[in-house]
Amino acid sequence: MSLRYALLALLRVGPLSGYELQKQFSASVGHVWHAPDSQIYPELRKMEAENLIEGEEQPRGQRATRRVYHVTADGDAAFLAWMQTPLEYARVRDPAHLRAAYLEAASPEAAREFFRRHGKQWEAELAQWEGELLRIAEVANPMLVRRLAATDPGDWERTIAFKRFTYEGLVDRARIEIAWAQRGLELVGELEASGGTAQPEASSA
Repeated sequence: MSLRYALLALLRVGPLSGYELQKQFSASVGHVWHAPDSQIYPELRKMEAENLIEGEEQPRGQRATRRVYHVTADGDAAFLAWMQTPLEYARVRDPAHLRAAYLEAASPEAAREFFRRHGKQWEAELAQWEGELLRIAEVANPMLVRRLAATDPGDWERTIAFKRFTYEGLVDRARIEIAWAQRGLELVGELEASGGTAQPEASSA
């Protein structure tokens, strides 16, 4: 259900068409909640049916039209209620760490490649999130600019602070995953050097 609240968060800043919403989603909340178009558009229809948002046909060119979505009073109330509700945590699904738990079944080179790819993936994430932090510091993030334009100036500091805090957490996560991948590469080398016969130290308990 978090998808609808992510969409409401974007629409509370101002009306958007489905295409604009998808673009804004990808460039902002999509960093913490991935959703393809195949999920976004059906969710918009459900939200409209539940009176959380309202669609309006607007002319686009001489013949075409586009559907622009607005948050309703019910949608605004639902979003604010969600923000006050304790978060329910889902059990983790982590394909990378699942794979790592059984790497003894892979060749040393395949294990190395796994950790190299994992490190590169998170290095790319780190670069993206550090870039977002720079744009936040410069108030150059497009979505942040839209939010501030729709926010009372007295709340600008809090808005920027929580945005920055979120991306700082993502940067920390990326650095942890990069370090984990590096330790994995070191482990593969150690096991290969020992012939894979190294045993864990006996417990003194």
